[in-house]
Amino acid sequence: MSNAVREWHFYLDDMIGFTEKVITYTEGFNQNDFINSGLTYDATVRNLELIGEAATHIPEEVRKTNTQIPWRQLIATRNRLIHGYLGIDNDTLWSIIETDVPALLLELKLFSLNTRLDIEKGYKCD
Repeated sequence: MSNAVREWHFYLDDMIGFTEKVITYTEGFNQNDFINSGLTYDATVRNLELIGEAATHIPEEVRKTNTQIPWRQLIATRNRLIHGYLGIDNDTLWSIIETDVPALLLELKLFSLNTRLDIEKGYKCD
């Protein structure tokens, strides 16, 4: 296994993939069915955690200049979910899934596209 540091834009790609999974997993569910779904619930929560974990690997200077992405909120949500073994507020969780995640996906895709264009132009993105 290589000791090379993974470039941050690959974590951005991961975030897009995890966000797409949340949308796919919860498609067609209402809140009550989702809460009682077992595997879907667990898989969705795990992918929300992974979005926040990947966000921690985006350099601080990149996060500061791309405020359209709610970096701190993503990381805080990850922390609440990971340490929420005593209970997760399902109303808040459902609101995140229904409202925040689709908007996040659009912002992440736009940011990724702009990053790739910068890389193609030869701008340094690290």
